[in-house]
Amino acid sequence: MLYSEKVMDHFSNPRNVGEIENADGIGEVGNAKCGDIMKMYLKIDNGVITDVKFKTFGCGAAIATSSIATEMVKGKTIKDALKLTNKAVVEALDGLPPVKLHCSVLAEQAMKSALSDYYRRQGIDPVPIVGEIGECEACH
Repeated sequence: MLYSEKVMDHFSNPRNVGEIENADGIGEVGNAKCGDIMKMYLKIDNGVITDVKFKTFGCGAAIATSSIATEMVKGKTIKDALKLTNKAVVEALDGLPPVKLHCSVLAEQAMKSALSDYYRRQGIDPVPIVGEIGECEACH
């Protein structure tokens, strides 16, 4: 399986790894059958994501997509972060092998799950933004 240099870089040197104590939003998504589980932590100040961390249990592509997704939303407004798509994650990594595309979907969903959690904690009913995670090809 061929990975881009960017995927290898984010896998070897992942950015924003860890947890945020007293996070404003926490999202966890994953599929125990695949083994890819992502947890994202957000610190939000005046509608801006001031810090973001992740913990991912999974393959190299899962770690790389988590890493780049955190880079893509750090310093952005919630509104901009909600526009994060798995397609944008894949493009930022200069592509992913088809069998690993589900990792980019997980990264998008983890981020949106954390934003939903933030809204819930603020007493705002979140727009349903987290869909069901489909089976990945690796599970078949």
